[in-house]
Amino acid sequence: MSKPPQDPADRAAALRAAVPAVFVVIWSTGFVVARYAAPHAPPLTFLCARYTGTLAVLAVLIAWGRPRWPSTGREWLGTAAVGLLLQAAYLGGVWYAIAAGMPAGVSALIVGTQPLWTAALAGIVGERPGARQWAGIVVGFAGLCLVLSDRLALGGVGPAALGANLLALAGITAGTLLQKRIGGAVDLRTGSAIQFAVSLAATLPFAWGLESMVIDPVPQFWIALGWSVFGLSLTAISLLLWMIRQGRATAVASLMYLTPAVTSLMAWAWFDQRLGGTACLGIVVTMLGVALARARRP
Repeated sequence: MSKPPQDPADRAAALRAAVPAVFVVIWSTGFVVARYAAPHAPPLTFLCARYTGTLAVLAVLIAWGRPRWPSTGREWLGTAAVGLLLQAAYLGGVWYAIAAGMPAGVSALIVGTQPLWTAALAGIVGERPGARQWAGIVVGFAGLCLVLSDRLALGGVGPAALGANLLALAGITAGTLLQKRIGGAVDLRTGSAIQFAVSLAATLPFAWGLESMVIDPVPQFWIALGWSVFGLSLTAISLLLWMIRQGRATAVASLMYLTPAVTSLMAWAWFDQRLGGTACLGIVVTMLGVALARARRP
């Protein structure tokens, strides 16, 4: 007996429900990509190559689909500002901080406070997290600390690395809130093209002035670049912007708590890095916190 065809509305709901999990897994691979790419290109130089490759793919998609470009100066400025915050400030800050000596665990913990700041400032976009959301945010942060507890050290970290990491935190927090505030009128393809173009323009002078811009074109570099373009820039960033448009900024931000936990699992599976009992407990606590923060308010 054949099964009845599934309702298109049910399929759409199932896809929407799967988006957060897909986003977290893809976003978490960014740290793995950084490990592969680091020996073969300076961090800002790699980001410039990533932005350029993404723009090349978007140019083809835009020429094929002919989507609408922003029609007002406000849409152009808002879209460009989100790109500068989520791409140039966040990615550039994290990559530069780690290259300048910031331990990855400390960097992840600093950026991992983003859901707390997003919830505290959510009134700007008309959101008021309830007690359950606040409890989830706090529990999630506690789980994040447990996950990273054996990798926290600040010895030898200079002000440049710390400042870059704080810039990344401010960028992703402000970018999330600004995207929620300006809404989703701009097509993701043309909007992404604007965002990556302004991010390239903002990052290139720093790469030129601070780095050698020498690339070692070995297969590992091209693999890292290809995944960064298609997996991270085109897929993960688009999913992030879509979730911000569709849901609450606080709930979307809480997903960032899962990134270090998923990255730790990936490092354990692929690189045989130790995953202690405290980290395992932290993963469970983090998942509980995210579930609370994403629960719909009655």
